Amino acid sequence: MPAVDVVTPRVQHARRTASHPVTAPTSTDASQDAGQAPVASASEQNFTGEEVNARPFSRPAEALEVVPGLMVTQHSGEGKANQYFLRGFNLDHGTDLAISVDGMPVNMRTHGHGQGYADLNFLIPELIGSVNVRKGPYFADEGDFSSVGSVHVGLIDTVQKSMALATVGSFGYRRALGITSTKAGEGNLLIAGEANTYNGPWDNPDKLRKLNAVVRYTEGTLANGFSLTGMAYSNRWNSTDQIPLRAITSGLVGRYGALDPTDGGNSDRFSLSGRWAQTDRDGSSKINFYAIKSSLDLYNNFTFFLDNPTLGDQFHQRDDRVLAGVNASHTFNHAVAGLPMQTEVGIQSRYDDIKVGLSKAYRRQFLGGTRSDKVKEGSVGLFIQNTVYWTDWMRTTLGYRGDFYTTNVNSLLRPVNSGNANASIGSPKLSVVFGPFAKTELFLNAGEGFHSNDARGVTIKESPSDGLPVDSSPFLVKTRGAEVGVRTRFIPGLDSSLSLFMFDSASEILFVGDAGDTEASRPSRRYGVEWTNHYRPVSWLQIDGDLAVTHARFRGGNSAQAAAYAELAGYPEAQIGNAPGNYIPGAPNMIASAGIRLGEKTGWFGALRYRYFGLRPLTEDGAFVSPATGLLNGQVGYRFDNGWRIQLDAYNLTDSKSDQITYAYGSLLKTDPLYAQCRFGAPPPPAAVCQTGVMDRVLHPVEPFAVRLTVAGQF
Repeated sequence: MPAVDVVTPRVQHARRTASHPVTAPTSTDASQDAGQAPVASASEQNFTGEEVNARPFSRPAEALEVVPGLMVTQHSGEGKANQYFLRGFNLDHGTDLAISVDGMPVNMRTHGHGQGYADLNFLIPELIGSVNVRKGPYFADEGDFSSVGSVHVGLIDTVQKSMALATVGSFGYRRALGITSTKAGEGNLLIAGEANTYNGPWDNPDKLRKLNAVVRYTEGTLANGFSLTGMAYSNRWNSTDQIPLRAITSGLVGRYGALDPTDGGNSDRFSLSGRWAQTDRDGSSKINFYAIKSSLDLYNNFTFFLDNPTLGDQFHQRDDRVLAGVNASHTFNHAVAGLPMQTEVGIQSRYDDIKVGLSKAYRRQFLGGTRSDKVKEGSVGLFIQNTVYWTDWMRTTLGYRGDFYTTNVNSLLRPVNSGNANASIGSPKLSVVFGPFAKTELFLNAGEGFHSNDARGVTIKESPSDGLPVDSSPFLVKTRGAEVGVRTRFIPGLDSSLSLFMFDSASEILFVGDAGDTEASRPSRRYGVEWTNHYRPVSWLQIDGDLAVTHARFRGGNSAQAAAYAELAGYPEAQIGNAPGNYIPGAPNMIASAGIRLGEKTGWFGALRYRYFGLRPLTEDGAFVSPATGLLNGQVGYRFDNGWRIQLDAYNLTDSKSDQITYAYGSLLKTDPLYAQCRFGAPPPPAAVCQTGVMDRVLHPVEPFAVRLTVAGQF
């Protein structure tokens, strides 16, 4: 993505690496962070917007791949939220990865398409000023969805010169962007607008039509000042969803074909957010608020003719909500027994007013309702964390967080599923940091966290599809994690960190948005290692390499789940008890990336970036495994002294034919022999076989080689 000359607020959590001795902040300098402590784990990272935009990426959410070990991919149309993978987790559209932009939560709870749905298509990458990355449940000021990690995106306040940009590329890609800022009273007013269209390589074009607008007013600095930001976003698109491998090998459709060309959706988002901060020698105060109005209509067909052999299995998911929240905290700089310390206390609140529905559809026309609910969900979190600087080479951070959730579900189609629910949970945290010794620090971290489940699954009593009794979900699910890491800048120009981590998730019952039902899962454990390196030996050369290897397995057994899985996979009845294994479907064993960038502020520049998405078991017994995917992207361009720039980005340089994302589940096509048997009974198959369909690898392919040419000017 093209870079923009900007004036940014300082990164939210100051990058204090081992080469910078750590002391308790007491300065009244306005440039200092608003009372933020040094990094507390080896995996915590901070990146500037310039670092983010220096990488070639093809969609807005891929800007987050600056996070070491994070893979961002897509299995549907470009207007849908992306899918995220981190630390051995298939995080779906955002569960257990908390994402915020300008203090606003992106994850949506009790969402029509899945718990934690995090759609970043409203983000304009050139407006990114900072990205703060944290991993693990070790931070008291991180709440819902943050157990595996959290990513906080800060926005720029102003640009030095107005900028206009135009991009054209393969498969009908067109993008126009304008950013300008001016002095307004005592502060700065920034305005940005974006328009984007894209068809993609698909036989049924995406016909993406996206509009974005941002208006932002700021005064002062991040530590002493305030901002007010308004955003508007609208998007319309078609989808080419994942298709069974047998449909491609049989010639039913091509690799980029669609089995239901009416899949797609539309989404809108409008928001107002603000922040205020004040810092002095004794401490700092921060307040931020947000109000968001969003809607999503999504049409998908994942099983084709399994449930409805005549009209197909397309379903419509609707989510329409208003949410608002206020967060406030104060950090005290003080000393006890001569030991300098910081104590932060805070409160975080959020309220969602949601209308959410699931229905059957045919070519985007309503066939029948499955669920229709009005949900009101509120939460309050209180936290305290204390950092003590015991010596100039040791500090500890001890924290505790308490959260309370409440909900009211009004189930319009099946009133028995209506109800009220409350839940609370406590989460202790601990971090110990030793160093720096020879520009090296050692980190020890442990803590508990949680994520909330869909409120509809918390109050459910009967299945919306067949009326049979079902078990409800716990409202809040506990997680536990621990990490030991080292971070060094001993070699000049090299910032390197190594982390060993373990993560446990308790037994839980998850709400399945696609079916309007609940599904049990077993306890799980993940452990692994992450190695991150950023090397800049000279000003015109940057090299980075990241490697994350994870072992992920279920723990314990579940006889009911084993029987259901065995029936789905077609095991003989005598083998049902031994059918499933302990593999976690979709859990990647390895994620790696490497990049090199050449160039100065003006003149020629170029970059190459490789990303590797490792093998993933798709079923619990490992019978189906996704192929590994390696993608190589590149960039070359020239920056003129007058601020103009021309740039060529190339994606999938090797024209890989691998999978962008892969699943394994049962579906039914009209060309399957089983289709005729199930529909016409010749010969009549077992009823269970007709209910589960044909088990197959189901994939969304990597997009082929593509180029995009950008011309940008500053005025």
